[in-house]
Amino acid sequence: MSAEQRAGDRPRGPARVDAPGRLLAVLAAFDHEHPALSLTDIGRRAGLTLTTAHRLVAALTEWGALERDAGGAYHVGLRLWEIAALAPRGLALRQIALPYLEDLYEATHENVQLAVRDGTEVVYTEWIAGRSSVGVRIQVGARWPLHATGVGLALLAHAPPAFQDAYCTGPLAAFTPFTLTDPDRLRRALAEVRRTGVAVSSRQVTEDALSVAAAVRGTDGTVTAAVSVVVPQADAQVRVLAPAVGLAARGISRALGWRPATGARPYT
Repeated sequence: MSAEQRAGDRPRGPARVDAPGRLLAVLAAFDHEHPALSLTDIGRRAGLTLTTAHRLVAALTEWGALERDAGGAYHVGLRLWEIAALAPRGLALRQIALPYLEDLYEATHENVQLAVRDGTEVVYTEWIAGRSSVGVRIQVGARWPLHATGVGLALLAHAPPAFQDAYCTGPLAAFTPFTLTDPDRLRRALAEVRRTGVAVSSRQVTEDALSVAAAVRGTDGTVTAAVSVVVPQADAQVRVLAPAVGLAARGISRALGWRPATGARPYT
């Protein structure tokens, strides 16, 4: 589900009714569309009574997970940032990948992205803004369905076969008339990604954008992330962009400890 689809200010009740579930519901009340919330807003979005929300917010604020500004609104606190920095697929991956992402930006001067898979969604862990005015709807931490983005296609193409089958037969949200929503077309697209080593997503999220992506592998060869550039669709030169993106993905993979087998394709 996209960030836009989650943007409504609806109750987001806890998955569990125990204390840990309620604490997680308070944190889940925050998202990119709601980075600052009043206590009343937190209670409503978390599906909690005001008394319960007040108690939990106070505990989270004391610990540092939340911070309160001068106007009384609450924000996610720095303590969570410190914890997130320990995630191997978050800031740790970003630190290793950043030099290669910067090289890719210098080579293309286009929008550069790094992402990982979380279930059926892609989560963006880094984004370098390019010179293009293309409508990129991305920011760090944003989520999009796998089938609708270049990085998502690269990640989905290398997911376990059973996961791919389940995903292709599930609901496939459309964002433009060009979004891949036909299961057979999606399967063919994934096979092409595996054959060529690059994923091309054209006009799937916005009708003016094209993305070229490649998979990033970890020490054991498993695909752990994907890197991409997003350019205006009208004058996109995929044959020029694909080697640059592949080189960046290969560099990050090597930095993570991956060593390609003899005869491996140049972009995987």
